[in-house]
Amino acid sequence: MAFNITLPRLMRIGAGAVRDLTEVLTSLGLSRPLIVTDRFLFDTGRAAMLQDAVAAAGLDARIFFDTVAEPTAASIESALAFLLEGDHDCVVGFGGGSPIDSAKAIAVLAVHGGRCRDYKAPHLQDMPGLPIIAIPTTAGTGSEATRFTIITDEVSDEKMLCAGLAYLPVAALIDFELTLTMPPRLTADTGIDALTHAMEAYVSRRANPFSDGFALSAMRAIAPNLRRVWADPGDRHAREAMMLGSTQAGIAFSNASVALVHGMSRPIGAHFHVPHGLSNAMLLPMVTAFSAPAALARYADCARAMAIAGDEESNQGAVGKLLEELERLNADLQVPSPAAYGIDPDKWFALLPLMAEQALASGSPGNNPAVPSVDQMVEIYRRAWAA
Repeated sequence: MAFNITLPRLMRIGAGAVRDLTEVLTSLGLSRPLIVTDRFLFDTGRAAMLQDAVAAAGLDARIFFDTVAEPTAASIESALAFLLEGDHDCVVGFGGGSPIDSAKAIAVLAVHGGRCRDYKAPHLQDMPGLPIIAIPTTAGTGSEATRFTIITDEVSDEKMLCAGLAYLPVAALIDFELTLTMPPRLTADTGIDALTHAMEAYVSRRANPFSDGFALSAMRAIAPNLRRVWADPGDRHAREAMMLGSTQAGIAFSNASVALVHGMSRPIGAHFHVPHGLSNAMLLPMVTAFSAPAALARYADCARAMAIAGDEESNQGAVGKLLEELERLNADLQVPSPAAYGIDPDKWFALLPLMAEQALASGSPGNNPAVPSVDQMVEIYRRAWAA
């Protein structure tokens, strides 16, 4: 059976790759980029360094830095208005998942118009917008290699999944040195996000031999290094492994899919403004326990790739060790439960049916080995409250 594979046209990977931006733009015939970033990267001068490097080569760049941590339709409209004031031929997403996701949405709306809501799944946007160049500064989202973006409708508190080839960057510059200053909480949350991408891509009903290879490789890179970068942010070897693993996990899920963890995680972010990686971490052990009986061999492979279980271990034993490791990882990286995070309990429990419906509507739970009912998702949310 044939399956479709999509990748960025060009990927530069390694220390110093960010310095190749001008060369990459020129090779693609682009000369007027809009650099989309966040306030932190602007205030620290890192975005200006990109702009200056482009300007030194005779190219014309402007910077938009008012992205928000979880992109909203309103923030995208503001950025789009800024883009339309200039004569830009491409969009450079510079930062974590939020600036890159924002860049993707801006690039599509700049050409095709409309509102973000017009593009939410099940709509598939394959007709291209402006070219996108992605430069990640975190090791987690994998957005530099995916054909997806996530935008929140702040009116309905819905995280909208937007999919299609239009969101796939034409080029990605993947420089682990950009992650050396990441604080521990961001390191942990983005790292668990990447691990979740790899695991869900591997157990997904849409997994294929191509995505499997990247998913397993990502798990091998992330599992032994996540605690290392949490404990020592300057560990260059571990940072490099995490960055490579994050990109491999992004390639894996872009060519397979994510599943129940992501489907249930997005409403937590939309309604309670929990960072995406952290909301994934809150759910990963419990959703894995729910899903594993339907794909025991696949989850056992995950345990072996993560070096939690040996080849001689039975599938049942390997999965048992995987569940123990996911609980232990959350404890070691100080992942709070929704209750410990400070979410209002009355609002949490009142919104569970709506959150479950929104999760189901995203389509991701349908890719899970065990496809849950709305009632089963509500029960998982209930158990996750103080887990």
